[in-house]
Amino acid sequence: MDLLFLFEWIDTSMLAEISKAYGGVFAVVQTFHLGAMVLLGGMILVGDLRLLNITMSDIPAPVVLKNTERWVGYALVAIVLSGIFMMSAVAIKLYYNVFFLSKMVGLFMGVCFFYLIRKPLLNGDHSELNPWSIKIIAVTSILIWFSVAASGRWIGFS
Repeated sequence: MDLLFLFEWIDTSMLAEISKAYGGVFAVVQTFHLGAMVLLGGMILVGDLRLLNITMSDIPAPVVLKNTERWVGYALVAIVLSGIFMMSAVAIKLYYNVFFLSKMVGLFMGVCFFYLIRKPLLNGDHSELNPWSIKIIAVTSILIWFSVAASGRWIGFS
């Protein structure tokens, strides 16, 4: 399915006009986007490093995960909303950018992994789970989110 029509529509939308015309607004939205990315990455990393027993080993992992999950949701909402605004300024360029596509695929994979695999498997008592399974989940999560961040960073270089 070719999504060029969607990118063309976004590129000509009122949102795109605002993002192209007002650099100050774009900068503020970009600041929120970056802050939300830091929040997301930090919460994912704190939870995964706890699962790997690298940090906060004195606090039970379910407690750490429960406290970080809420912030992941807030960060994802902020990332998506600010990302749509920022994307509108250069939508056609991003349509042809392979790193943007890889970032979106990675973001989709990260969200699915978080909400469909990591969260359901790790809610509750971890003593019933194989310790290696927990470590595999944590390492997989870190790798997925690192790929999202790396792809996003490479958008600016291409």
